[in-house]
Amino acid sequence: MSEEFSVPVTVRGYETDVQGHLNQSVYLSYAEHARWSLLRAAGISQGGLIGRGVGPVALETTISYRRELLAGDEVEVTCGFEWGEGKTFRIHQTIRKTDGTVAAEITAVGGLMDLKARRLVAAPREYFKELAADPGPFGL
Repeated sequence: MSEEFSVPVTVRGYETDVQGHLNQSVYLSYAEHARWSLLRAAGISQGGLIGRGVGPVALETTISYRRELLAGDEVEVTCGFEWGEGKTFRIHQTIRKTDGTVAAEITAVGGLMDLKARRLVAAPREYFKELAADPGPFGL
């Protein structure tokens, strides 16, 4: 698996639910924000992906909620890629408070879709290698 890339996020009040803790759907937004931040850090833009005729797709996502997050909490959202031999890859993410407390663990299975054929490309790792100015954040 690649080394963990991370981005800071501060929980905003409007992201909380009636109990005062972070709404469950926002965890997915934080994870997505970290993934796109990793792509940018590697030198890959949305336009660059579209220009190559591909786009990342989420195939499965699992969230394990560990501790609640409240408005004003500051967290780090990590992102690490695990490459296999097929058409898919795994992304492991952790949302961690600044004191080290793990608030959530997210595991996703993703792929890279050929936007014309509407099918997964055979070797997503190779596409990311070619597209990235710096493949390091992907562990490549």
